[in-house]
Amino acid sequence: MSNHLEIMRIFCATAEAGSFKEAAARLGVSPQAVTRAVKSLEDRLGEPLFYRNTRQMRITDFGEQLSLRARETLSKVDDLFIRSEQPKADVTGTVRITAPTVIGRRFLLPVLSRIANEFPGIMIDLRLSDTIINVVEQQIDIGIRVGFLRDSSFVARAVSKISFMAVGTPQLIARAGAPTNIRALLDLPTVAMVDKNTGKPWPWYFAEDLQFVPRTNAFITDDAEAELGLVLAGVGFGQIADCLVLPHIRAGRLVPVLAAETPPPWDLFVYRPQRGPVPPRIRLVYDRIVEACARPDFLFPEG
Repeated sequence: MSNHLEIMRIFCATAEAGSFKEAAARLGVSPQAVTRAVKSLEDRLGEPLFYRNTRQMRITDFGEQLSLRARETLSKVDDLFIRSEQPKADVTGTVRITAPTVIGRRFLLPVLSRIANEFPGIMIDLRLSDTIINVVEQQIDIGIRVGFLRDSSFVARAVSKISFMAVGTPQLIARAGAPTNIRALLDLPTVAMVDKNTGKPWPWYFAEDLQFVPRTNAFITDDAEAELGLVLAGVGFGQIADCLVLPHIRAGRLVPVLAAETPPPWDLFVYRPQRGPVPPRIRLVYDRIVEACARPDFLFPEG
């Protein structure tokens, strides 16, 4: 395999899929081709990209950083083959967008409102959902997603970072105490957020790939705004995105706990499901969203 770009695409697909077999199925190639591509890249770079044995596979820290850089580079290469002209007038038609509910309501809606006011010929169809949807079936043109993208065929940009912080109110800490380690959470009231894709509570993520599944939940919800409200009411500790809790931490309403165990941040992606020629209206909205999301004040307007 002498095509470096193709090798890098296979590597990125493997990083997202989590296994050689799944990456091969997504790419329509043999598992042996994926294995050869990854080994070729490891030999060339002189670094292991995955820890693997007969039972499991996990990407290395070096591989994680490489996948982030590679995805951005591949996206730019793809964009070279897409018309860059973007008419500023007479742009009309529908642009269908999907985003996680809280990201869409709190942060994306002002951006889309400005676009709608500036380009009245564009009709924006915004679908807010916390479940993984079939973007082809829903005819989605642009998507926002936090974390890894499952489909390596998407044209995607990592535009921002979101960290997840364990927090509680000063009143809760005075009443129940603050956890001194992850295990201590087992004896403290917590608020659990349900993953709508599985129907089960999301695990809490911590440094060094540690996870914790709350067992003494005082409240369970499937809505991020409700989760934040319950934590602010002192019902229990929660692990919530920094863009939601930092204003409350600054105001003294919430206190971070287990700060030394904070996990690495997740990427916020803006993506297009379709490669190839892009209609001017979609190109315009996509570029405006990418530009807005990449600004530091997008998720943190208070600085």
